[in-house]
Amino acid sequence: MNKPRMSVVLGTYNRLPFLQLALASIRTEIASCAHEIFVIDGGSDDGTVPWLVMQKDIITIVQHNRGEWQGKPLERRSWGYFMNLGFKAASGEYICMLSDDCLVIPGAITNGLNHFEALRMQGRKVGALAFYWRDWSKSEAYHVGYTLGDKLYVNHGFFLRTALQEVDYIDEETFFFYNADGDVCLKLWQKGYAVCESPHSYIEHYPHANVSVRSTNYIRFKNDLENYLTKWEGIFYDRRKNNCGHIEEKRFVDTTSSSSQFESLHNDIVKQYPDLAIRKSL
Repeated sequence: MNKPRMSVVLGTYNRLPFLQLALASIRTEIASCAHEIFVIDGGSDDGTVPWLVMQKDIITIVQHNRGEWQGKPLERRSWGYFMNLGFKAASGEYICMLSDDCLVIPGAITNGLNHFEALRMQGRKVGALAFYWRDWSKSEAYHVGYTLGDKLYVNHGFFLRTALQEVDYIDEETFFFYNADGDVCLKLWQKGYAVCESPHSYIEHYPHANVSVRSTNYIRFKNDLENYLTKWEGIFYDRRKNNCGHIEEKRFVDTTSSSSQFESLHNDIVKQYPDLAIRKSL
């Protein structure tokens, strides 16, 4: 059996309606390409796990990350730990990292894969490729992010699997939730790999899925950020210059109106969190 050309990896926790939309958009996009899909679940109790078990094209890894077992609290694991479960199991030459609360605008993955391979054919040492994305309901423009030292990093996009292996994947210990994506890309830059943009790859991200879980993650932000700055100080970061990076925006019109799939779910969430009703006209 031939190895898949790409492996798609997502993490999820109690976001079944969004996960179903994300996977539907992914399946449509990569149907003609040899692939595998990994979903790492953090112990969902909203019906996600039984649903995933029935999806015969998905490799599901369940790692309970909340609650108790045999009278003892479960140790909370980092975002990097969960993503590495998928990254290390993946066999594709390329790994596509996406979110369970995103939608793939048609062409994003295929355009990205073709662009990645074209860059490598030109002799470029490329380790990762960043997709443009936006927070639907909050932003009109799509963007890619530049982190410490103004180095491009991947929020959604591709990694070369062998490059991830070379840098020992995501740092699971230094960061609980934030900045680990920037960190793994800085490790690639440090090894001589470039992180490039994919100019014709666009992702819609829904920023309000599972609001209660997001609020607990934000508590970790300050500590993760300080660890990030300390780790790269004197390498890619200078506290005197505070060169923390920037975003680069791009206008794009999605003629398929992919984001309209978020509308009904958004309306349901607004009933519980009315402040989220205020959004830009996109």
